[in-house]
Amino acid sequence: MGPCEGLQDHNDYLEEINQSKEALKGNLSVVRNYFKERMQTAAEQLAFEEAQKFKNKLDLLEKFQSKSLIVSNKITNTDVFTLVSDESSAFVNYMRVDGGIINISDTLEIKRKLDETDEEILQLLMISLRSKYESSNKEILTNKQVSLYDETLSITQPAIGDKKKLVDLSVKNALFFKKERFNQKLQSQTKENRVLLQMKEDLKLTQTPMRIECFDNSNIQGTHPVASMVCFINGKAAKKEYRHFNIKTVVGPDDFGSMREIVYRRYKRVIDEGLPLANLIIIDGGKGQLSAAVSSLKELGIYGKVPIIGIAKKLEELYYPEDSIPIHLAKKSESLKIIQQLRDEAHRFAITFHRAKRSKTQTKSALDDIDGIGEKTRSLLLSELKSVEKIKRASITELSNLIGQKKALLVKDHFTSIDTNKKGA
Repeated sequence: MGPCEGLQDHNDYLEEINQSKEALKGNLSVVRNYFKERMQTAAEQLAFEEAQKFKNKLDLLEKFQSKSLIVSNKITNTDVFTLVSDESSAFVNYMRVDGGIINISDTLEIKRKLDETDEEILQLLMISLRSKYESSNKEILTNKQVSLYDETLSITQPAIGDKKKLVDLSVKNALFFKKERFNQKLQSQTKENRVLLQMKEDLKLTQTPMRIECFDNSNIQGTHPVASMVCFINGKAAKKEYRHFNIKTVVGPDDFGSMREIVYRRYKRVIDEGLPLANLIIIDGGKGQLSAAVSSLKELGIYGKVPIIGIAKKLEELYYPEDSIPIHLAKKSESLKIIQQLRDEAHRFAITFHRAKRSKTQTKSALDDIDGIGEKTRSLLLSELKSVEKIKRASITELSNLIGQKKALLVKDHFTSIDTNKKGA
C-alpha cells in the first residue's frame, strides 16, 4: 500500500512480505491462520470493511490451494524423491507435500560424468533440492534405497497405500520429463538430418554431406594473398576445424592459382595425417576456380572420391566439374541456405585474416624503415599511441616524453621526409 508514503504501517508491511514468502514456499496453512486472525480482530473492533477484505483474501487463498493436487489429508510435511535413468542421464523428480497437498514439484536431468550409481545421484540431489526449497521435513519417500546420514530423517520405500501412490506419481513425473527431453532431442536431430538428406537429394550426392568444407581466397590487387577453409559438421559450423592459408607459390592477383594451391595443401595434409575426407567440397567461385581445385584433387589422386561443386556469387549458380551448364536451387531451398552460409562464412574468415595481415605488414613497414629505432621503441610507440597515424601526428614534445628527444627527432624527420617526397611526386 506504500509504507514510504505513510499509507501503511511499516511493521504491517513487513508482516505481509513474510506471509507472501510463506505462500511462495507452499506453507499455506500459516498464511490461512494469519488471515483468520486479522479477520477476527477486525470484526471484534467492528471494522467490518477490513474484516471483509481479509475474508476475500481467504477465499482467494482457497482458490489458489484448489489448483494444487490433494493426495491425502493424512500425509503432511513430507518430501518425495524418485529417480529414473538410462545410460547417459538420470531424471530426478522432487515433490513437497504439506497438509496432503503437493505444493512444489520439480524435475531435473543429470548427465552422467563418472560411474555414479542411481543411489549416489539421488543422494546428492536430495541434499541439493531440500536446500534449494528450504525443506525441513523429516519424512522422505523414495523409490531407491538411500541414506543421508541424518538420524532425524525417516527415509522409506513404501510398498502399499497412499504413500506408495505418491511415489508412483513422482515416478510418472520423472518418466514424462524423460520422454519430453527425448522428443526435444529427436526433433532437433530430425531437423538437421532432414536438411542434410534434402541436400544429398538436391545435389545428387551418393553420401549424406555430414562434413562439408568450403574454400575462399582474398587479395586486394594481388597484395597479401590469403585463403580460408571453413567446415560444417552435421549442418553446423565447426570452428575448431577452420583453417587459414598464406599463399606461397602464387605471385600477383591469380585467384585460380591460389585456389589450386590451397586445395592441394589442404588435402595433401589430410592424406598424410590420415584425417577424414569431407563428404562435400564447396569452392567459392565459378568454373575457373572449380577447375583449379579439381586439378589439385586429380594430382592427389582423390578426384571422384569427394564430390566438389562451385558456387558463383551473382546468380547463386552451382557448377559441377566437367559440366558447363550450372544448376539453380530455389531461393528458399534449405540446401541453398546451407551452401550460402558456408560461402559467406568462408568469405568472412578470409577477409578477416587478410585485413589483419595487411594491417600488421603496413604497421611494420612504416616503423621498421626508421634508422635508429629498434623493436622496443616501436612497441612502446604503438602501445602508447595505438597507431602509426597517431605517431605521425604526435608533437616533438609528446614523442620526447615517451622515447627521448633524440629518437623523437628521428621519428619526426622520417615522416616529414615521406610527406615531402609525396608532395614532390
